[in-house]
Parts: sequence; structure tokens; C-alpha cells
Amino acid sequence: MAYLSVLAVTPTSEDWIPDYIGPANRLVAQYGGKYLARTSSHEQLEGPKDDAALRIVIEWPSKEAAVRFMNDPDYMPHLQARAEGSRSFHFLIEGKDDLA
Repeated sequence: MAYLSVLAVTPTSEDWIPDYIGPANRLVAQYGGKYLARTSSHEQLEGPKDDAALRIVIEWPSKEAAVRFMNDPDYMPHLQARAEGSRSFHFLIEGKDDLA
């Protein structure tokens, strides 16, 4: 079953971004992930205002693939740099409909 990573990221510093993109792209692909969206072009339609600068959606082949990506030792320094240089929220969502 597919899983989706849905992220809201607002950089507080842009210093980490150039060193982040390449390794993140490589590791996402290594774990079978596919970027569906990485954009600042988004509009909030409902709820309390959330001013995230970027919305990112990654499709994973499984929960295990997403978790292995997040725990990959090669990703750790980049994750730490993103965490220190941004306000980030990351949700892992199972691709199913519990209300059907």
C-alpha cells in the first residue's frame, strides 16, 4: 500500500537548502519515493491560517520505505540541517480511505 509524506516547510535560514536538495533527491529515489509536489504555489482553503512557504508531497511504495528514508544515516545530517533552518511539519499518511 502506498504512503504519502505531506510536509509544510518554512525556511528560517536558506543556508542549508543548496546542500540539502541533491542528497534528498537521491535518497528519496533510492527508497522508491516520488515527488508529487514541491512548490510554493499553494492556497489554503480551510482552517486557521498556516503560512508554510513550501508544500511537499512524496509518494512512497510502503510505510517501511518512508521510515527507512527518514532513518538513513546519510540523510541524518540533512534532516538536522532542515530542522535547524526551518519550521517543518511532516505527516506520513497511509493511502487508504477509512470512510469509504
